[in-house]
Amino acid sequence: MNATTHLLATDLDGTFVGDSAELRNLLEFYSKQLYNVTLVYVTGRHFQSALSLMEEEGLPAPDLLVTDVGTEIRKGPEFVMDEDWHAKIDEGWMPDQIDAIAAQIEGIEKQLLPVTNRCSFFARSEEALLNLENHLKKNEIPHKLIYSGGRDVDILPAHSGKGQALLYLKEKYQLHAAKWLVAGDSGNDLEMLTLGLPSVIVGNAQPELKECPEHPNIFRATKPCAGGIQEAWQYFHPS
Repeated sequence: MNATTHLLATDLDGTFVGDSAELRNLLEFYSKQLYNVTLVYVTGRHFQSALSLMEEEGLPAPDLLVTDVGTEIRKGPEFVMDEDWHAKIDEGWMPDQIDAIAAQIEGIEKQLLPVTNRCSFFARSEEALLNLENHLKKNEIPHKLIYSGGRDVDILPAHSGKGQALLYLKEKYQLHAAKWLVAGDSGNDLEMLTLGLPSVIVGNAQPELKECPEHPNIFRATKPCAGGIQEAWQYFHPS
């Protein structure tokens, strides 16, 4: 990791994964470069779900795996949990109180996931979403609320999230000098796409990302999924 010169931090579903032909092209493109690319997966999936997807799609093993919308970090190849990150974000985390508040709000449905470091729900309307957010603020519950895909709601520890996880990794592994590319397609990627690092919104992105303000460090790809990643890589890091 200390010798990292180039780094791709990418969401999985709808970004790295989603177009098999474009992914093959991207991996072939990287194989022809004179440098190695450190690979970081940053996904909303929980750990076991991410492993299943990697196996199903035959994905290359990442050097670092960030799961659960940035609330868990593991280092490859053994995928050992980063306990320092877990301790850092766990302070003030109140999942039981969040679940109790959400259970009282009409139009909010709990997602059953095998994790305790995030609370995930489906919102049937924007009114229900706003109601949930207002109740959390009224009860002074420390949190970060992420809304994506027009219905998915993730409530995270206040100092977690995909962007904060990448900043933590950047410091921990001294990745400041590396040539980065951050890639995403949905609302839960917005935080990491707006860190000021070279970033790409892939061509098949969800409306909530396509509508985000223009930014000099964000490339808007025309190609979908991995094709958009390659398009942006050649823009930011031409050979």
